[in-house]
Amino acid sequence: MSESQGSEGTTQRLPVIEKETGPDPLDQSASAAAYEPPPPVDDKGGGERRFWSARRIPAAITALLLFLVAGIFLYDIAAVRADRPAMRWRRELAHQLAERPLDDIWVLVGAGVAAVLGLWLLVLAVTPGLRSVLPMRRTHADVRAGLHRDLAALVLRDRAMEVSGVQSVRVRMRRAKADVRAVSHFRELDDVRADLDAALADAIRGLGLARPPSLSVHVRRLGRKG
Repeated sequence: MSESQGSEGTTQRLPVIEKETGPDPLDQSASAAAYEPPPPVDDKGGGERRFWSARRIPAAITALLLFLVAGIFLYDIAAVRADRPAMRWRRELAHQLAERPLDDIWVLVGAGVAAVLGLWLLVLAVTPGLRSVLPMRRTHADVRAGLHRDLAALVLRDRAMEVSGVQSVRVRMRRAKADVRAVSHFRELDDVRADLDAALADAIRGLGLARPPSLSVHVRRLGRKG
């Protein structure tokens, strides 16, 4: 409303149309365009595979040994082709292999070592490795995430320490099981255990793991000294 003074000195109120203020439709459309709903979360879980290890050290050692052995044999064969005598160690090795029987102890030991090394390489080739990385649920088709077991254990330990009555906690995180051992210095042990079960179960769900581990909680009272 506004006021106007007339010629006779009286004051009159003139009507004023007031418009209610509200959010600008342009701002609303811009906000709606900028907002993107969060990606859907896969609640099924269990479909993510473990991460494969590059195994650079075993591969480098194997490649280096094969390179050295192949290089030495190639040099010796080239020397023999050039009418030079073969290396002494190769002549001795050929002699020992020709003279020793198959049931000789050193032949059996050498064959056992070679078999163990070959089996070890086969196991490394067919197993994924990276046991310390837990796969997480995939929320995007082209993104994979993993959580280190030590970090997961640290999260569970921090949540357990927030429970009333807990003095110390030790968490051992495995691929399929989380073993939690707590020490309580007051409150009933059953009450502390129930609160720990609820808090840690919620913490495990919050980790977003593809295969949530089972929970094992043990609570004890701190023993008295003396």
